[in-house]
Amino acid sequence: MRLAILSDTHVPGRVDAIPMWVEDRVRAADLVIHAGDFDSAETLEHLRSLSSRFVGVCGNVDPPEIDLPFVEVVEFNGLTFVVTHGTGTRTGYLSRVAEVVRDAAGTGAVGIAGHIHEVLDEVVDGIRILNPGTATAANPSDDATMMVGSVVDGSLSVEVVRGG
Repeated sequence: MRLAILSDTHVPGRVDAIPMWVEDRVRAADLVIHAGDFDSAETLEHLRSLSSRFVGVCGNVDPPEIDLPFVEVVEFNGLTFVVTHGTGTRTGYLSRVAEVVRDAAGTGAVGIAGHIHEVLDEVVDGIRILNPGTATAANPSDDATMMVGSVVDGSLSVEVVRGG
């Protein structure tokens, strides 16, 4: 089962559109997970329209009309994911996200978060935490990144995809 994991698209606040290479991977995925900061309801709806199954959470810059939870738990092919934006300072980020995951689903779940525009695949207190970075290179110093992966028998493998 194929996953597309992305975050911090910031369309149209910081960039004009989601890159085609990101859209292609969203279309190909069995599950799309977005960890917040869409920036507009139109961006959320566009991503939903490209995907067969979509899970997303609200980020710290998302407007009120983005009516998504701040934490979402999803089961996919034998694995539990806890999705949150990870809002707050960089200091303590991984511990904060790990706590959200533990509170929502226990230590067997995988955490997916955004916010810091930094690609991460770390284990904190026994909890794997993924951050796909920013799919649109939302800041001038950012690279455009996302993750794609697969879940087989409850085991997750991911790779980082970088844009042009």
